Amino acid sequence: MNRRISALTSTGRTLDGGVMFGDTPRNHWAEWISPDNDNKVKLASRALLVQEAGQNILVLAGSEALLAPLPRTCGCQKRARGLLDALAEQGLGEDDIHIVVLGHLHARLSARQTVAVQNGETPRLLFANARYLIGERHWFRARHPHPRDRALFVAQILNLLQASNRIELLMEAHSTLLGNGWQFHFSDGYTPGQLLPEIAMPGGPVLFAGDLIPGSHWLELAVTSGYDRNPECVVGEKERLLDHLVSERGRVFFCRDPDVAMVKVMRDRQSRYLAYDLYRALSRFES
Repeated sequence: MNRRISALTSTGRTLDGGVMFGDTPRNHWAEWISPDNDNKVKLASRALLVQEAGQNILVLAGSEALLAPLPRTCGCQKRARGLLDALAEQGLGEDDIHIVVLGHLHARLSARQTVAVQNGETPRLLFANARYLIGERHWFRARHPHPRDRALFVAQILNLLQASNRIELLMEAHSTLLGNGWQFHFSDGYTPGQLLPEIAMPGGPVLFAGDLIPGSHWLELAVTSGYDRNPECVVGEKERLLDHLVSERGRVFFCRDPDVAMVKVMRDRQSRYLAYDLYRALSRFES
């Protein structure tokens, strides 16, 4: 099957660096990503577009990108680059998407989106022609969140998804909706039931690492995030997946790395995972 993948980059986000790097000392992670005066680091917002057999499939790490852009309050206001802008660069529009794979349902809304939701003006869901593929265990978690992560699930988005009647809940490693060439790993370290799709490509599989491995600096096993619900679980899950990719000569796709979209991985004599064959951008990648 002819399959092409592209990275779709939207306006990034800014998060607390200390939280993103967990118990990694600041003097270490500040050399990797320079923080601002408030200790915040700039991260990417990167989605994966897979084109195959006449279908356009989006893979997202969270649910905030599902909301339609808010209208500008005045003509002079600069509009932030969004997912639809990145799709347009690939010659696609909202109605051209057939399937949306949601790795998890956390949503980090912008200030304007938060105000709109609080005022009962939640934007509509994008991709009206698409089926939404979600892990069944994670859907249950989103509908019955723990107090530690309740704020990361936006009830209005979940209600819109449920009302769409276009949700497909996944319980196994393979999906009849997507067929051959797709394999799903389930991860509980960052959030219970996160979906991590592995996509077969001629030059080796590509793993959408979601927020289990948000960027190249998190390839180091000991580097975890304060957002992880189970950091010890994260370490074991990363090792199993990365060993699998090393054996298959596969690649990792990063959704948060500010500089790198995709890498191959090797393990050195000290058992450290090292990135090589870096792709800073990705458009219609086939090999």
